Amino acid sequence: MKPNKVCSLVQLIKSEVRISKTYYILLLFCLVGFVSFGQNREVKRADEKAIFTIRGSVSEKGTHKPYKNVEILVNGGRYVTTSFDGSFDIKAKIGDELIIKHPDFETIYYTIKSNERISIEVVDAEQSSLRSRSKGDFKRFNQMIDSADVYLKKDAEKSIKFIGDALDVNVSAAQSAEAQELLGDIYVHWKQFDLAISAYRISLQNTETVSAKLKLASAYLNNGDFETSLTTYKQIDEKTLSNYQRTIWFEGIGDVYVKTKDYTKAITSYEDGLKVAQKHLIAPKVTDLNSKIAQVYSEQGQTTKAKGYFTNSLNLAKQENKKRAVEEQVKVAEFNSENAEYESEIVLRKLAIEGIKDIENDSIISNESPITSQKQNYKIGNAYLLSNDLTNAIPYLEKSREEAGERGDLDVKLDATRKLSEVNARLGNTEKTIAYNDEYKDVVDELYAKKRQEISQAARFSRNIAEQQNRITSLESDRALSKSTYELTQERNKSQQLIIYSLIGGLVLLLITGFLMFKYIKQQRLANNLLALKSLRSQMNPHFIFNALNSVNTFIATNDERTANKYLSDFSQLMRAVLENSEEDFIPLKKEIELLNLYTKLEHFRFQDKFDYTIDVDETIDVEEFQIPPMLLQPYIENAVWHGLRYKTDKGHLNITIKPKSKDEISITISDDGIGRTRSKALKTDHQKKQNSKGMNNIKKRVAILNEMYKDKVDVTINDFQDLEDAGTKVVVTLKKD
Repeated sequence: MKPNKVCSLVQLIKSEVRISKTYYILLLFCLVGFVSFGQNREVKRADEKAIFTIRGSVSEKGTHKPYKNVEILVNGGRYVTTSFDGSFDIKAKIGDELIIKHPDFETIYYTIKSNERISIEVVDAEQSSLRSRSKGDFKRFNQMIDSADVYLKKDAEKSIKFIGDALDVNVSAAQSAEAQELLGDIYVHWKQFDLAISAYRISLQNTETVSAKLKLASAYLNNGDFETSLTTYKQIDEKTLSNYQRTIWFEGIGDVYVKTKDYTKAITSYEDGLKVAQKHLIAPKVTDLNSKIAQVYSEQGQTTKAKGYFTNSLNLAKQENKKRAVEEQVKVAEFNSENAEYESEIVLRKLAIEGIKDIENDSIISNESPITSQKQNYKIGNAYLLSNDLTNAIPYLEKSREEAGERGDLDVKLDATRKLSEVNARLGNTEKTIAYNDEYKDVVDELYAKKRQEISQAARFSRNIAEQQNRITSLESDRALSKSTYELTQERNKSQQLIIYSLIGGLVLLLITGFLMFKYIKQQRLANNLLALKSLRSQMNPHFIFNALNSVNTFIATNDERTANKYLSDFSQLMRAVLENSEEDFIPLKKEIELLNLYTKLEHFRFQDKFDYTIDVDETIDVEEFQIPPMLLQPYIENAVWHGLRYKTDKGHLNITIKPKSKDEISITISDDGIGRTRSKALKTDHQKKQNSKGMNNIKKRVAILNEMYKDKVDVTINDFQDLEDAGTKVVVTLKKD
């Protein structure tokens, strides 16, 4: 390889590296700009949060007579009234606007400038605040609306100010709706779509119009809320639309479907709109819809169909005006570029440049427009570059760079300069490559400075817009409040009655809900108690069976087969009775006595040498009338035998006595002269203590649950039987009749 070619290659690589570095520098500058802008916004937010209490008074000028019950409103939504001495306190911040209202004087607007005390003096007292709507009001309103419309595309701040002046007149609901709709149009033009949505919605709240509904749906679309946009479009009744509005309606729905990539529905909507436009000779929309259908087919990759519709849109656009023809030529040129049809693209862009020259004879095309001459020359140069026709690419790129520089379009100048550097590098023109590369750096610096300036301007623009919007919001609130006050006065009695009925209905509903909840909780508690009782009974049965089987085991171990058989026969009879009653919460006292007889008989059969027993039931007691939980008394008898009587050295006695206590109460006494609780506890092993404790706890839980369910139906007391060495134990169970 020759040395000069090596040098050229090295220089080319260096230039590529410098270009890459420049990209990084540009990116860094942009990030710094955004961070500083974000910080400015944070500072602004911090200032806005500086809310303090404003103290003031309202009095009549000259007499200094205080005004009470004057409404003081802040545009942020806070509201107070003056007291008997005309004073008031309200929270606000610098820049807020106070609205001072009273039926006896004209509404006053006061802007907060500091946190010092303010004194409001009113004039023309005792005159009605309801200003008559004269012809002068209508004339002034129309003048302000016309002025706002004139400045709509020229000066957003001035246009919005005129809207505020229009609303400052004593306007009707229809006039307010008209002003708010125009305000939405201003915000849409300046791409403040969120504010536009708010304006259109207020317009519709005042007076519903089809045009405002269509614009609201379009604003939602432009703000990226596609679902709400589609819903808003579909809520519009097609029958209420004019032919032109129907075309706009179908087009808007198609636009939403394009954004959601539902291309089939988009084409259907566009075609429906096209039919209406063709039928009623709405030429601009025929062109637009042909173009949009072509774009959808292009997105789907159906190039042939797209070309057919683009051909239609090109021909139709020529019949409208120069600007529309140029716009369509540029759009179709972009389509050709995407499909690598560079020759067709170049032809269309050259035609567009000729048309742009004619347009510029009568008007100025802004740099933001896609149909500027510098953009088209750049695109032509880029098309030649993509076709590897570097020689033809250079003149158009240079022309683009030159025009962009003259018109201050630094974005296009930057791109054109970069492309010229690339082309010359590919052609081996090292000196030009370096020169364009150096110029590219200068443009980057210039563009950075411009972007910073634009960011500052944008922040100032947003701030000014916000101030104007706050004024409009307060004026609209003032109008709405005046209307609401009148309506509330007319409907006061009805509202009060409605509130009273609502409160009564709410109270009744609350009482019903409380009763149902109480009933449910009570039923739930009963169900829980029944479940607990069942669980406790299921724990007692195995314990009882286990002890009985131990007795059988003892007889078998002593080879007393006859006695064991006799015991098993009685035991099976007892078990049958126990199992029959195991699912019942209560059984007749008669059945419980039968169970006690069987059980005590079995225990005596085993420990004949240890005790005798008696069961004494008073004859005056009707044992069928009293109900008792099954197996409630058995554990006490078991304790008396196993932990008291069987440890006696001489033969003891067990007494079971049932006698009346009152008309509806009986007492069941289980007493023994065994060794007593204290001595029995000393003789037990740890295991026996644990088992006995479980049994007694089981009984206590059953008694507690039964008393909760049946209001103290059962009472149990346990005491020593006598003051002797074998103290014995006495258990008294008190049972109430149902």
